[in-house]
Amino acid sequence: MSTREKVVRYVLLIVVLFITIGPFLWQLSTSLKGAGEDIYTANPSFIPTEPTIENYLKVAAAIPVWRYIGNSLLVAAIDVFGNIVFATLAGFALARLQWRHRKLVLGLFLATLVLPGEATIISQFVTVKDLGLADNLVGVALPGMIAALNVLLMFNAFRQIPEEIDQAAVMDGANAMQRLRYISLPAVQGTIAVIAIFSFIGAWDDFLWPLIVLQSPENLTLTVGLQYLQGTFATDQRMIAAGTMIAFIPIAVIFAVLQRFFFKGIEEGGVKG
Repeated sequence: MSTREKVVRYVLLIVVLFITIGPFLWQLSTSLKGAGEDIYTANPSFIPTEPTIENYLKVAAAIPVWRYIGNSLLVAAIDVFGNIVFATLAGFALARLQWRHRKLVLGLFLATLVLPGEATIISQFVTVKDLGLADNLVGVALPGMIAALNVLLMFNAFRQIPEEIDQAAVMDGANAMQRLRYISLPAVQGTIAVIAIFSFIGAWDDFLWPLIVLQSPENLTLTVGLQYLQGTFATDQRMIAAGTMIAFIPIAVIFAVLQRFFFKGIEEGGVKG
């Protein structure tokens, strides 16, 4: 690689980092600025001259942020557990088991990816309401407990495992659940981590569906509850920035814990010998 190519690549990398990480760092900086700093000046300082965590304390005093975090964590935990279990079972059945209409079911999963979420949101709400789960955190989590994309990710991961391994296990008398537990699952741990991360982020960041289902203030998730800051502190962007950072921290923690498995899942393509 020539020096010119290296320079071009590094310049492009810096531009991409500036676009993706720049707004986050600016929001973090704003959340740490004290009341004496002018954030509306024509030349605002990137590094706070009076760093403080007072804005975070004010957010906790203004809204029951810990309760909202608990609600969001509960919804996210249900969705992560549901996707790991059901997407794994469905993906294994589609990829490793032989049964009638298997290709038709796979085609239906593919077809659901074309539909935007807004197209089915009314029917989902009617279903949740008929089940008596309106204004309930379980009702918020229920539609996200299994996603078609996650099923297809698991299907593709299981499909990469050589058929000969399954055939050998069948010859040794292993049933479907034994093949799943002892042969297939160890080979797709990276993809499971990818599903866990995507499911958590999707449930944690979701705003429209909890806004439709939930009415009681004590049941609100964090993304919906933070909207109170827009009205209460509409002129204080420091408070809004602090609320945004509070919502971001759990996602950063989850990704930091699972990043090794996440990149393994991205590269996953078969069984390591």
